[in-house]
Amino acid sequence: MQKKVVILGGGESGTGAAILAKSKGFDVFLSDRGQLNQKYIDVLDREQIPFEQGMHSESRVLESDLVIKSPGIPDTVALIVALKEKGTPVISEIEFASRYTTAKIIAITGSNGKTTTTLLTYHLLKNAGLNVGLAGNIGDSFAWQVAEKEFDYYVLEISSFQLDNIEKFHPQIAVLLNITPDHLDRYGYDFQNYINSKFNIVQNQTAEDHLIFFEDSEVIAAELSKRNIQSHQIKVSLAHKPAEGAFLHEGKLISNVANVSFEQVFDELPIKGPHNAINAMSAIAVAQLVGISPEKISEGLKSFTNAPHRLELVEVINGVTYINDSKATNVDSVFYALGSFEKPIILIAGGVDKGNDYSQIEALVRNKVKGLVVLSKDSEKLERYFSGITPQIYITQDVQDAVNKARQWSVSGDIVLLSPACASFDLFKNYEDRGEKFKTAVRNLTIHNN
Repeated sequence: MQKKVVILGGGESGTGAAILAKSKGFDVFLSDRGQLNQKYIDVLDREQIPFEQGMHSESRVLESDLVIKSPGIPDTVALIVALKEKGTPVISEIEFASRYTTAKIIAITGSNGKTTTTLLTYHLLKNAGLNVGLAGNIGDSFAWQVAEKEFDYYVLEISSFQLDNIEKFHPQIAVLLNITPDHLDRYGYDFQNYINSKFNIVQNQTAEDHLIFFEDSEVIAAELSKRNIQSHQIKVSLAHKPAEGAFLHEGKLISNVANVSFEQVFDELPIKGPHNAINAMSAIAVAQLVGISPEKISEGLKSFTNAPHRLELVEVINGVTYINDSKATNVDSVFYALGSFEKPIILIAGGVDKGNDYSQIEALVRNKVKGLVVLSKDSEKLERYFSGITPQIYITQDVQDAVNKARQWSVSGDIVLLSPACASFDLFKNYEDRGEKFKTAVRNLTIHNN
């Protein structure tokens, strides 16, 4: 008798999980409480996979032998609680997909920088001619690719939400960039719960595997001292010179991994700032572990193009540089963004606060930010915290108005930086939508100036 698999959530990962489950002979049903995107409806119809939208038929879900749930669904919702009480396994798409591939898995997580590091790592491997797939929290569904393609390696960006529902997920190389308070609303406002989730990435690693981590993170260092990690540890640092690992010294990225030495002048690379030095060194260490030559690594680093909405140069207008960092949805990201510039900054921030602690950026804002534009439906917390710290604050719910005010405050040589520290859902569909509307608003200035 066929095992019944229910997929909860019909986005990219859910549809991919449904396709993989059907290809493996499961009796598959997909359920989404919201409305499905038409492109996924078309795929499910074509694959003859039954589905529902706008509701969860609880009786049908509870009859399943296995549930694969969207990362966006918390474990605390009643349906998930009922499934667990019944003893039904509830897993993530990355867990399910990993059971059906023999490819080597490189999994990258962290509160910040994981998208850039994942894309750069993928680029280094791809540029070197390896047969590699890109998936996880970015790009196409991991499960969908496992169902339809054959790769030797997968580079996966992994969120804490995805790591919450793993059992046997086993990356041969894990990268842990940093852990700073984020998504605390999801984790009962207990930072340790979030830390535990991130450390799930190493729970199935053995002595044959590798963990690359940022040594300067006090949170990671403290947690490593408490845990019996089996994997071989490789350190990345801005402050020290690890015997095995990577570090920044006199403007050079230096990495000694797998008995191979590598050096690269950081200023020659298209990505800037200390946070990107950490990201680059992590990707370099991965590339060394899989045997890519120093020449190919250097070539790949120089030809890399980062994702949109990550410290993305939009325009320079009348000497003022406009930067789109819409993906900075937590305070730590803004800390790195502010640290990337020496010139005066007009900061555009705000959105849905996730329990943010702004003390981390207080000194940077005081020393660098000449004006704060709060783009949000709920401005009170930001306005209250930074009143008296930055010389001027302006409140708006309109992105064009925000950009216009930043233009009024700026002079030649200034930076106008969209780096929100918050989620986007109060005024925008997502951070991409926020970033695109910011870019449009900036380009409207050029039209106006002309």
